[in-house]
Amino acid sequence: MAEDTTGVDPKLLEILVCPLTKGPLEYDRERGELISRQAGLAYPIRDGIPIMLVDEARKLDDAADT
Repeated sequence: MAEDTTGVDPKLLEILVCPLTKGPLEYDRERGELISRQAGLAYPIRDGIPIMLVDEARKLDDAADT
């Protein structure tokens, strides 16, 4: 089994929710982000640590992020 290059613990990803909506997150391994479709935000993962701050999240561009 290949090791996750972000170093994010899969168990952690299972329990994290969007801090704004409390809804589920999708893991985008290619971009290294956690996506909240409900909030329209993507939270960055830096050095294996999800940055769960609304101020640090980028807004999703519907055309590019589908």
